[in-house]
Amino acid sequence: QVQLVESGGGLVQPGGSLRLSCAASGSIFSGNVMGWYRQAPGKERELVARITTGRITKYADSVKGRFTISRDNSKNTVYLQMNTLKPEDTAVYYCTIGRTWSSVDYWGQGTQVTVSS
Repeated sequence: QVQLVESGGGLVQPGGSLRLSCAASGSIFSGNVMGWYRQAPGKERELVARITTGRITKYADSVKGRFTISRDNSKNTVYLQMNTLKPEDTAVYYCTIGRTWSSVDYWGQGTQVTVSS
């Protein structure tokens, strides 16, 4: 089992920034892929970004140039730096970890991000 604990969500004004963190613990498999998904009210859950242990990344088109995913392999922690936030970024953000590029084996509990004036 792997446990994922997110932190860093909150309320921010449009144009502002937030940084999410997610620490993984437990039976962490090597060569894993960590990522962030989000789900807005009434919408399906969608990929925001993912990153391999070798720091290969992928972003949703809607966040390219504004969000940056990074990780500290020594701490089994992944980060999501979110800049120039928009109201449409409002959602619950979930941390994930998987064994392959496209798989998700565990989910975090989610952290709320609200972008509003």
